[in-house]
Amino acid sequence: MAAHATVVGSGPNGLTAAATLARAGLRVRVLEAADGIGGGVRTEALTLPGFRHDVCSAVHPAALASPVFRAMRLDQRVSWLIPEASYAHPLDHGPAAIAWRDVDRAAQDLGVDGRAWLAMTRPLARHIDELTAVTSDQLIRMPQHPLTALRYGIRVLEQGTRLGSQSFRTPRAAALMAGAMAHANTWMPSLASAAAGLLLAAHGHAGGWPVPRGGAQAIADALADDIRAHGGVIETGVRVTALDDLDWGDPRAGDLLILDTSPRLLLTASGLPARYAGAIRRYRYGPGVMKIDVALDGPVPWRDPEVGRAPTVHLGGTREEIIAAEREVLRRRIPRRPFVLAVQPSVIDPTRAPAGKAVLWAYTHVPLGSPVDATDAILAQIERFAPGVRDRILALHSSTAVQRAHLNPAEIGGDISGGAFTIAQAVRRPVVSRHPWRTPLPGVYLASASTPPGPAVHGMSGWHAARTALGDAAGVPISLGDLFGELD
Repeated sequence: MAAHATVVGSGPNGLTAAATLARAGLRVRVLEAADGIGGGVRTEALTLPGFRHDVCSAVHPAALASPVFRAMRLDQRVSWLIPEASYAHPLDHGPAAIAWRDVDRAAQDLGVDGRAWLAMTRPLARHIDELTAVTSDQLIRMPQHPLTALRYGIRVLEQGTRLGSQSFRTPRAAALMAGAMAHANTWMPSLASAAAGLLLAAHGHAGGWPVPRGGAQAIADALADDIRAHGGVIETGVRVTALDDLDWGDPRAGDLLILDTSPRLLLTASGLPARYAGAIRRYRYGPGVMKIDVALDGPVPWRDPEVGRAPTVHLGGTREEIIAAEREVLRRRIPRRPFVLAVQPSVIDPTRAPAGKAVLWAYTHVPLGSPVDATDAILAQIERFAPGVRDRILALHSSTAVQRAHLNPAEIGGDISGGAFTIAQAVRRPVVSRHPWRTPLPGVYLASASTPPGPAVHGMSGWHAARTALGDAAGVPISLGDLFGELD
């Protein structure tokens, strides 16, 4: 069995891998380039004192449902705030569409489309644990729950093709599903966008779309506490740019190196087989993200007050508008009216801003590596559904795709998903293998969102990498129960 492990990167996957290895008895060291831990789950004062902004992810349905986080009992370490309204989608005319956590309430609000919404989402929500298990591994394996996988697959085929345009009779229901699908940051409609949207919708009617009290940093801090409690150490301000320069131990002695980084870091290692290196070079990255964080002197003045009950708001108008905007980005153009994903955590978490004030988090998709500051376009979309919001701005912080890539080397070109999210790259992530977390380099494993199951804050890529490494060392498979005990 290995004795020592070095983990590069302290995002949720890196921290999960480190916690797993520390619990297995290894001496674990985590190296982080930034001054603070967390990667995609950091919370900082980006605008004014007293305003706490999430640097990347803000709402975490996948974290709440994550098998490894549940095994680690993260719910006992993080205070999850779960809203009645998982997400909202305002339109120019009429009431907003609201994805209430209660699926029957959501269906009732959708009127003539209520029955279709129930048929699509309720079976998935009722079997959310099985669906999470199906989507937490990789596509080239036999699914653990074939019936749930089949039910999910049928709906993916429906929503990911032209059939999706015939699913609903009203713009409200169609827009509600399109907003969830747009999270995938890929071509719409497509099987990949449908897979992401349906999973998110199912979470919205099951465990909900929770916000960690105090910000996403709470997730990183809880994982870090677990690492330290089991003897691990975390070093910040250590940027690893070349693996050959990193002193991580002796693989012949069983020492391990786990990379919560872009796969491109592997290209800096000598001895990497040419075939594997070629696959890494061919691995594609998707559009980037341009994000703003805003300190407001009060709540967002939504035209429909019901939108103020949902921490997550999808802004982009109708299904057709969202599809057109996302396709523009894939054609390397900035849409005049982009899809905007907004989060207003202050509606459920009073710790995020001074009394009476609010924080607003919003991003839009932009071409990979874009230097364009799309702040005006983002604000225009918010103002479209919340007239007067600009008048409430106290301070604003913006970050372009290029700036994000500079601050976090794992975000190639500002891509926060660890690679283009397509069906092809769900299988080839970053290579086609039954064990894609294992690299050809002895003792070296990849644990980032560039491996299955891909993007979102769930820690499962880190768990799979650590489990594979421990299994290779022990010669026998390792399960969650082996390291964390069985859930009650």
